[in-house]
Amino acid sequence: MTFRTSRSVLDAAMPPLPSVTMNDPTPATDGSHSQRRPVATQSPWAPAWQLATRRLEFSAQPKLMGIVNVTPDSFSDGGQFLDPTRAVEHGLGLARDGAEILDVGGESTRPYAAPVSVDDELRRVIPVIQSLCEQTQVAVSVDTSKARVAREAMAAGAEIINDVTGLEGDPGMLAVARETKAGVCAMHMQGTPQVMQDNPTYQDVVAEIEDYLRQRRDALIAGGIDPERLCLDPGIGFGKTHEHNLTLLANCHRFHRLGHPVLVGHSRKGFIGKVLGDKTADRTAGSVGVGLALVNQAIQVIRVHDVRPLHDAMRLYLAVGGAVPGSGA
Repeated sequence: MTFRTSRSVLDAAMPPLPSVTMNDPTPATDGSHSQRRPVATQSPWAPAWQLATRRLEFSAQPKLMGIVNVTPDSFSDGGQFLDPTRAVEHGLGLARDGAEILDVGGESTRPYAAPVSVDDELRRVIPVIQSLCEQTQVAVSVDTSKARVAREAMAAGAEIINDVTGLEGDPGMLAVARETKAGVCAMHMQGTPQVMQDNPTYQDVVAEIEDYLRQRRDALIAGGIDPERLCLDPGIGFGKTHEHNLTLLANCHRFHRLGHPVLVGHSRKGFIGKVLGDKTADRTAGSVGVGLALVNQAIQVIRVHDVRPLHDAMRLYLAVGGAVPGSGA
């Protein structure tokens, strides 16, 4: 890898990186991460993300998106924050811990989760979004694939629509995103939550997901979404095996060449327990370890449950000269 030593980056923004030079871990033909070859790739690096009313400027330290699940059945914390008051308190705590985005969701997208009605999802998320927008300056995101939920969330003060279907799940979502001028995060998912883990299959997981994200990028821009408002997410755990997830995480830097901020949500997911050899192990440290690897790939946004551990780890990592990808400067 080509690296640049980080200096004075705790509070100062890193100059825009016109390119990212990384060694290219080439996946095996079965989609695993076993084959690696040192091929340098040059990629554009997006320095900012335009949201509905503000602009996020990126630096060496990725922005953390704190997860606020207002659900009874999310895979990691389902039921803990179903009560709106507790959900708001949790979100405010994540903001104090260092989150710069709060992602509020009212429908679990874990494998085999049951769908939720529009009315139930609205009842869960709108009071939480309203309260968070009143009590914190942190940008609020709505995690939904339903156009009506997204529209009402934006009216309540949200800045971002985070859609796991890449804005393909509801034919009305594109119009909502365009009309509200929301920041948009479009994610890759093979299948739906009800079937995505039955038998996820790829010939080349990184190339296929990059192709999908490129196609969605082009379709969304053609549909009227401002390119500066678009962020892309490879969808860790959404229709991928553990090996697929590891391959993607080793190659996230490749998505920079699409020219938009990259968001990665790996937190507490099953591949961590698989690598540790213990499905019941606490996954906080594993989530932090992966997060530091993403810092090294200049990922702009990391979505996590445990904000404080990763926030502090990133600060110390950079303070002691943690390497960040060089721009060739």
